[in-house]
Amino acid sequence: MKEKWKEILAVAWPLIIANAFWNLQMTIDRIYLGKFSADALAAGIAAIGIFWAPMALIQQTSSYVTTFIAQYCGAGEEKMVGPSLWQSLYVAFFGGLLFLFFIPLSGFIFDFFGHSQNLRPLESAYFDTLCWSAMPTALVASASGFFTGIEKSSVVMKINIVGVIINAILGYLLVFGNFGFPRLGISGAGIATAIANFTAAFYGLYLIFNQQFEDKYKVKSGYSFNKDLLKRFIKFGVPSGLQWALEGLAFTSFLIFVGRMPNGDAALAASGITVTIMMLSILPCLGVAQAISVLTGKYLGEKRPEKAEAVAYTGVQICATYILCIGITFLIFPEFYLNWFKNTDNQILWDQISHMVPILLIFVACFTLFDSVNLVISFALRGAGDTRFVSLLALILPWPLMVYPSYLFVNDINGVYKAWGAASVYIIFLSFIFLIRFKQGKWKSMSVIHPAN
Repeated sequence: MKEKWKEILAVAWPLIIANAFWNLQMTIDRIYLGKFSADALAAGIAAIGIFWAPMALIQQTSSYVTTFIAQYCGAGEEKMVGPSLWQSLYVAFFGGLLFLFFIPLSGFIFDFFGHSQNLRPLESAYFDTLCWSAMPTALVASASGFFTGIEKSSVVMKINIVGVIINAILGYLLVFGNFGFPRLGISGAGIATAIANFTAAFYGLYLIFNQQFEDKYKVKSGYSFNKDLLKRFIKFGVPSGLQWALEGLAFTSFLIFVGRMPNGDAALAASGITVTIMMLSILPCLGVAQAISVLTGKYLGEKRPEKAEAVAYTGVQICATYILCIGITFLIFPEFYLNWFKNTDNQILWDQISHMVPILLIFVACFTLFDSVNLVISFALRGAGDTRFVSLLALILPWPLMVYPSYLFVNDINGVYKAWGAASVYIIFLSFIFLIRFKQGKWKSMSVIHPAN
């Protein structure tokens, strides 16, 4: 067991740190918005939810290049790495550009969701600025997918560090108007994110396009449009992206109904704070899951599915151990986390928020243990190419188990707790479905790198 843990963590630890910095970036943004105003925090949660659903499709489709690269490397076909990367970059670039068409529609979008009048202009302003960050975010996913696939995940950590530092500095300057900069509030947070992601994207691409990688992987000369390769990339990558997009859409709908509940502004802000705290347990495990995806692809490329199965189960052990430990802190020290976001400009609103968050963290502490199974096993299936099944679950399960119940509780004074209870049931049920699929073993004969598949 010790050797298996070492093998996984050797790939995972830079990804864990990279995800920790990504989480730090989101946390800093929400702390800034919370300090600016509770309304800005609530609006930011809603806007990022609307933005994330289509963004996840582009980002996660682009990042699926990891699986192609891992399987090509495992099969000893390194010359196909560069062409695979370029198909991902095309998806990232053109997909990111499409986001600019959302900007003229943002006012209509947030009017449609029916949140309070004081939130709607803030939601629209934040969403507009985030749209400019879509393309660089997708390009970062492509670059990170390349380095993860060739098992140089420490570079992914460096790319994320650049992004979080730029974002933290610019957010401090632009949200509050410090050191003579304009006081832009929630728009300043979005602008900071866009500039930070552009910087990280340029840095990641700069690291890729050097002679070292050209000689081995053909990253420069593999730029030509490859119809067959792009077709397979779309075939497997889009369902992978759809998983995240559909889950994002479902969770966004969940938040919309939370925002319509009695004390909806407080419920929405409390849910946003809870999600931010929850990421402290989820994102490190995401790093482990990404490592499992790489190793699964590698071992399937080597025709060693039994090794892929072993590392997946070990990954579940690692994640469950970590989540259990940090989940205990959510139960014992909720005030420690809550104080990060404290803003008493609207004391009545803050009192409501501070009452809700510790209760919501109880749900988080319970269901995230099952979410460790969801993360690791779903990424193992993705690494094999079983992306259609994963996306099908994301299409079917969250609506009856999580979204529709939240709609039923819209007029309930305790609806936010019941909605989070429904979300917990969904995540627990999903973990059993993934385990059943994984144990069936169909993924062991899959491959993304051969046209016949």
